[in-house]
Amino acid sequence: MMNNVKLGVEVISAHDLKPKDGQGSSNAFVELRFDGQRFRTTTKERDLNPVWNETFYFNITDPNNLADQTLEAIVYSYDKGSQSGTFLGKVRIHGTAFVHYSDASEWHYPLEKRRVFDRVKGELGLKVFLTDDPGIRLSNPIPEMDTSGFLDQEFDDDDHMQQTRHDNSAPVPMNDQGGNRRTYRHLPNPDSLPASNIISNAMNQRTSMQQNQYFANAPRPEQQPPRFFGMNAPGMNVPGMNLPGVMNQAVDYAIRETSPMLGGGRVVGGRVIRSQQPVSTYDLVEKMQFLFVRVVRARDLPNMDIGGGLDPYVVVKVGNYKGTTKYFNKDKNPEWNEVFAFSKDRLQSHILEVQVHDKDLVKDDFVGLVRFDLSEIPTRVPPDSPLAPQWYRLEDRKGDKTKNGEVMLAVWYGTQADEAFPDAWHSDAIAGPEISPSNSSLVRSKVFHSPRLWYLRVNVIEAHDLVPSERARLPDVFVKAQLGNHTARTRPAQARPSNAFWNEDLMLVAAEPFDDHLVLTVEDRVGPNKVETLGKVIIPLAAIPKCLDDRPFPGKWYNLQRPSSTDIAEDNKKERERFASKLHLRISLDGGYHVLDESTYYSSDLRPTARQLWKPSIGVLELGILSADKLQPMKTRDGKGTADTFCVARYGHKWIRTRTIIDSLSPKYNEQYTWEVYDPATVLTIGVFDNGHLGSNVDSKIGKVRIRISTLEAGRVYTHCYPLLVLHPSGVKKMGELHLAVRFSCTSMVNLMSLYTKPLLPKMHYTRPLSILRTSILRQQAISIVTARLSRAEPPLRKEVVEYMCDADAHFWSMRRSKANFYRLYSVLQGFLAVGKWFGEVSLWKNPVTTVLVHLLFVMLVCFPELILPTAFLYMFLIGIWNYRFREKHPPHMDTRISYAENVHPDELDEEFDTFPTSKGTDIVKWRYDRLRGVAATVQKVMGDIAAQGERIQLLLSWRDPRATSIFLSICLVSAVVLYATPFPLLAALVGFYQMRHPKFRAKLPAAPVNFFKRLPAKTDYML
Repeated sequence: MMNNVKLGVEVISAHDLKPKDGQGSSNAFVELRFDGQRFRTTTKERDLNPVWNETFYFNITDPNNLADQTLEAIVYSYDKGSQSGTFLGKVRIHGTAFVHYSDASEWHYPLEKRRVFDRVKGELGLKVFLTDDPGIRLSNPIPEMDTSGFLDQEFDDDDHMQQTRHDNSAPVPMNDQGGNRRTYRHLPNPDSLPASNIISNAMNQRTSMQQNQYFANAPRPEQQPPRFFGMNAPGMNVPGMNLPGVMNQAVDYAIRETSPMLGGGRVVGGRVIRSQQPVSTYDLVEKMQFLFVRVVRARDLPNMDIGGGLDPYVVVKVGNYKGTTKYFNKDKNPEWNEVFAFSKDRLQSHILEVQVHDKDLVKDDFVGLVRFDLSEIPTRVPPDSPLAPQWYRLEDRKGDKTKNGEVMLAVWYGTQADEAFPDAWHSDAIAGPEISPSNSSLVRSKVFHSPRLWYLRVNVIEAHDLVPSERARLPDVFVKAQLGNHTARTRPAQARPSNAFWNEDLMLVAAEPFDDHLVLTVEDRVGPNKVETLGKVIIPLAAIPKCLDDRPFPGKWYNLQRPSSTDIAEDNKKERERFASKLHLRISLDGGYHVLDESTYYSSDLRPTARQLWKPSIGVLELGILSADKLQPMKTRDGKGTADTFCVARYGHKWIRTRTIIDSLSPKYNEQYTWEVYDPATVLTIGVFDNGHLGSNVDSKIGKVRIRISTLEAGRVYTHCYPLLVLHPSGVKKMGELHLAVRFSCTSMVNLMSLYTKPLLPKMHYTRPLSILRTSILRQQAISIVTARLSRAEPPLRKEVVEYMCDADAHFWSMRRSKANFYRLYSVLQGFLAVGKWFGEVSLWKNPVTTVLVHLLFVMLVCFPELILPTAFLYMFLIGIWNYRFREKHPPHMDTRISYAENVHPDELDEEFDTFPTSKGTDIVKWRYDRLRGVAATVQKVMGDIAAQGERIQLLLSWRDPRATSIFLSICLVSAVVLYATPFPLLAALVGFYQMRHPKFRAKLPAAPVNFFKRLPAKTDYML
């Protein structure tokens, strides 16, 4: 069957091309190349801003390899004299950026060079999309154009551009200057199309390709306890020396490197020592053996109730572990299709029993059972096919076969790489009394994808023909935009006489799919806390155009509906004529921004919203969540402290949640996950929580770990125990340790290194920047949207989990954070202070040998000033090489010393955990306010002193102090004459020797220039 999926390319226009015809213009045409196919547009003569509006359709030979394909659009200038084409620039679009037609938008790509010395400028407007529209019929082969003489000489240097004579090309009219849209199609080559490619596979290949990389399905070697062999305490040797008032971090809070036995072998110093067992891709966790029991269905069950029939359910029992399926009402042939997984290390019996029961109100009746000897159960190793279930006759408790009743089962040994593992009921998660078949999904592992977020920009321009209720008063009008639970409003504007003008941007956050509606209301402020609605507009989000750059587009007039109207459709014609108020708007979904839904310092994704702007990935990040240890009890069960923990990891749009381990303070997860990496300046966040569905209504936080990708060496396996540190109102507390294995694999080192020279955020953040306040407001909106979406998943990620992972409270005031940031700044400046102190000691001749050597070096640099910069850079190079020996061998982790969390005052912690607005009493708030006023007074004084120094410099030439200005002008004149007559090296040597003169030639009083500067006036005289 022929594949019906096509790649559509709409060549729209080009802008600001480089002239190549010798007369200040170009004869531009575009050649498109994809998957061995080549098309050309028409030639636009003598036009540096040509418009084509021509559409081409390429056949996709192998949709499964679409992500590895590249579309090339090359712009040439046709030279009639030499019958050749001159290169103007090219655009390369990778297959990962192809989207469906409904998501495609016009985008102007900057032209790139083909060689290093090419001179290129301008942009090319394209719209690239995937379509399976059956209305686009394949036409007959189009006669190819004679390209000999000018195409071959341009393409000889590109091996992949060599085309055979049977390639189909589009006819190229040379004199078409119109803007009419032209469509070209390509006939597929039947020999190159596999017959197995069908439409459904083609459209879903991108989704399946992305999902497959998230999961692994290979076995693991035998489990062995981790071996701890080293300790690195970052708090003991962090650069920055001893900060005032801050002690070194406790050793118990330090990260520890481990040497566990993982699926690929033992990890020692980041290197994997391969074992003799086969190695699979699922190699960052310890292999765990499980006993899997799949209960498929039953048939011909006997009647157990008085009225006939029964309510069957199955109990799977191994020793003290027992799992139960759901029950069916009056069904003698039920079908469950449920899987149970029992950890082999915890098995306390050699017999597996699968019992069928009849559910009754008082006491459940026994129907029959099937017994298995655990020593005779087979072992399955993926990629073996799943074990086929079999029918088993039920037995009574004595072992005799019953007359009626059979159950279909499949029993095997496997590992966490088994396909049944994610959806199975685990023995460490079904043993709790709170777990029942109805809420068992709350403890399973799951992968989530947060919604794709867009910035919705509403440019409110003006309103005409407003009808206020009071004619004698000038209306005080503003526009309010509402999307879901979020609102934004313009500044008030007075309508004169019935028209109002704003030209103000309102921004909100929208999430896919676009099911909501944007509601715009025009309101009149008639009094204090009293507004009157003059009209409204309801616009579906799906009807709003998507914008990928900062190009302006025309606005649109909208008729205002009556305030009482709730219908999304427009009113009828008579009502529109009677109510004729209009609102001028320019609305767009801006896809060129990255919507921040987490702290900017810990962003896990920096890509723009629009998929068309995504670049290829630079590597793969693999995370193995091994275990947790020494956890603090989070609840009480059966008179002892315990915890029901699970882990959540977030990177980019992908969130993962491990299964919940019930009733354990040392849980073992051994689950592995994978992410694609697009930027090294991103952070992976892993959090540990106590499941609130089992005993409470809140998922309590236990701690989290952040791992910055740029600190990881490519190919190295990092296995460490991270302390889980949480700040409580009583102080910092260690809640346990989390054992992780992390590996970053780089797929393109060239692309990775080039990212360090590119902007951190997408282009729109610089061409049309957002204010800090607006970014903060939009971030809170984005977090609330992500929280609402993930809380509706199954199992849900609750609000407190998402907010903790996204650092939703990072913008709140904290005295502790303020002190920590101050000491961080002090640590940065301490290096400059140390250099100043060293130079002061040299000038004071504390060490005569050092001072003499510095004099000699100074004379050499003065005589040869061209050596200054090379010497400085060589010095920094040598320092960097020397520090390589002392580099940290583990990723950075939370440091209580730098965070100023160990010596913080209890009242400051109480203030940090206070709600906003405050819930404290009047006396406490008054005391904290007075303390804050004292701190602010110190800051105010320092800012005033810095401003005064700058004002003294500004007032030197203003004659504010006539005598000081006269003295300064005289000094300037003498200095100019001396500098003109004195060689600069001699002058520099004299100044340097004067600064480093011996203490015998120094006075104890300040120097004359310092005294002169301090006597200058400042603008403090103008202050009230």
